[in-house]
Amino acid sequence: MSVHHEISKHSENQHYIVKRFTELDQQREAYIEKAVQKCKNGEPFTTDEINAITKEMNELGKQGIVTSLPVRQQVTVEMVKEYVGKISK
Repeated sequence: MSVHHEISKHSENQHYIVKRFTELDQQREAYIEKAVQKCKNGEPFTTDEINAITKEMNELGKQGIVTSLPVRQQVTVEMVKEYVGKISK
């Protein structure tokens, strides 16, 4: 393969990682908001969806291109309840 082809392939892979990371970040925020709303309403909720996304984001972060972005923290039910308590005052 030519050097040009290898560089293009590498660039495309980096673009995919950044794009996917951004998509996951938006999805994670939506899941967090969903958990917050359920908590506010006194409905049962889990953080499983949030943490599945978080794990995937952190795995992408290990691939090099998004290492400058902060590692996303796993979210607990207690963290959501604490946050809701703070914003509800």
